[in-house]
Amino acid sequence: MAMNLRLRDDQQHALKERAEAEGRSMHAIVLQAVDRYLEEEADRETVHRLGAKYAARHADLLRRLGE
Repeated sequence: MAMNLRLRDDQQHALKERAEAEGRSMHAIVLQAVDRYLEEEADRETVHRLGAKYAARHADLLRRLGE
């Protein structure tokens, strides 16, 4: 899928400098950033889901520990 990405001038300048410093394309850096974001969000959702599951399962123990 093709899409347009509109960056502020300062973002574009910083991205271009980073790409040149790393010898990579701006496109490759943006793809890596998107992959990292998606992975982190998936991990965050998993942690929240498991946290809620175990909090419910061990509610009595957690309550007693909090006393």
